[in-house]
Amino acid sequence: MAEGDNNQGKNLFGLSGGDRSALLSRLKRAGSVSMQAQSGRTLDAVQWRAEPKMTRFDEFPAYKQIKMERSVAERAGILNPFFQCHDGIAKAETKINGETFLNFSTYDYLDLNGHPALEEAAVDALKRWGTSASASRLVSGERPPHRKLERTLADVYDAEDCIAYVSGHATNVSTIGKLFGAQDVIFHDSLSHNSIVMGAQTSGAKRISFPHNDMEALERLLREHRPKAQRALIVTEGVFSMDGNVANLPELVRLKKAWGCFLMLDEAHSLGVLGKTGRGTAEHFGIDPQEVDLWMGTLSKTCCGCGGYIAGCREVVELLKFTSPGFVYSVGMSPALAAASERAVKIMLAEPERVAKLQAVSHEFVRYAKSKGLDTGSAEGYAVVPLMLGSSLLAGKLASRMFARKVNVMPIIYPVVEEGAARLRFFLSAAHDVEHVHRAIDIVCEELPKARDDVARMSGKTE
Repeated sequence: MAEGDNNQGKNLFGLSGGDRSALLSRLKRAGSVSMQAQSGRTLDAVQWRAEPKMTRFDEFPAYKQIKMERSVAERAGILNPFFQCHDGIAKAETKINGETFLNFSTYDYLDLNGHPALEEAAVDALKRWGTSASASRLVSGERPPHRKLERTLADVYDAEDCIAYVSGHATNVSTIGKLFGAQDVIFHDSLSHNSIVMGAQTSGAKRISFPHNDMEALERLLREHRPKAQRALIVTEGVFSMDGNVANLPELVRLKKAWGCFLMLDEAHSLGVLGKTGRGTAEHFGIDPQEVDLWMGTLSKTCCGCGGYIAGCREVVELLKFTSPGFVYSVGMSPALAAASERAVKIMLAEPERVAKLQAVSHEFVRYAKSKGLDTGSAEGYAVVPLMLGSSLLAGKLASRMFARKVNVMPIIYPVVEEGAARLRFFLSAAHDVEHVHRAIDIVCEELPKARDDVARMSGKTE
């Protein structure tokens, strides 16, 4: 056969006898070197031992830092305010270890946690679909409460569609990280939440932080960096979670259009807080919500559930549902939580008086605090109000004194905020009334001078 003739003197791989001999010779020499190298590595492995402290979690620098900070706090007489266990539903008042506290440390903005209608929705879903979706929604975890929740949230923003994630933090990380890449640029407010920053880092895009709420600075940065990138995202918060002020949405929309960017707003602390019916930042400013490309929010505040969402056009929601890691590779939200969160949004829209009460009590907190000479920073009176103290030590001492007076409020200290910007952060709720607010601020005014004296004594500045 002709084919057989062409292969005369060759093996199955088409090598002639001479070529095969030469190749085998080279392989033998390479094998000898490889065995020697392997022998050397084996010997090294037998002799090598890991440094013991590199196999212990208590030797991690971050853990040592926690231990050091705890030791300093104990020596300073500062109560550890974290992980306090509440005995029941935390409202304007709460019970901790059997004692009643005036409470300013929960997100229940519209006083809906424990509402009978939410409990009913959750129990009904629990009975029909169990405690868990049991799988990623992409494969077999889809349940009717998920779709109902997404449709309700999409309607809040006049959006085409919505996607609900099982985690609020993962919503930002997975969405930003998936939609943008190395050829893109992301502009975020300098006070943006950690999840926004991590999402930008995950994306691999060029990340540029602009000074807080400074639209002139943002425009200068856009002029310099936007032309160098393919796609661009401007992302910020509606109500800022540490400062309680509101993003300048009209200017953000203008800049988005002028520089060809996507605009994303994190409404975690805006839904239920801003606008006459609680629809958030767009309603607050009277702006068409479709001017914003990506509406992000969480379900753990106003909605009394857990998770996050993105509302926007149909195409971006479909893209995220099939490709976003935090959605595709995570179990679906519990049907009971989805049902309860959907019911909370419905109550928010049906009972705008809850939003009005929250806004009124928040405004009164800022007014009364300022009348007493307290510094509320840039807070505008929308659910989140800081009392600025500067020193982390002072914030810790005052929080301890407030706790001793049966007021539960958390200190926000370095590194959550930069050193010199420590504060007590008060979360207001429609469950609070004016008497709660006045009582808390009056206690602050009584305890703040004592806390300052404590710090001065510790610093050796008193006689």
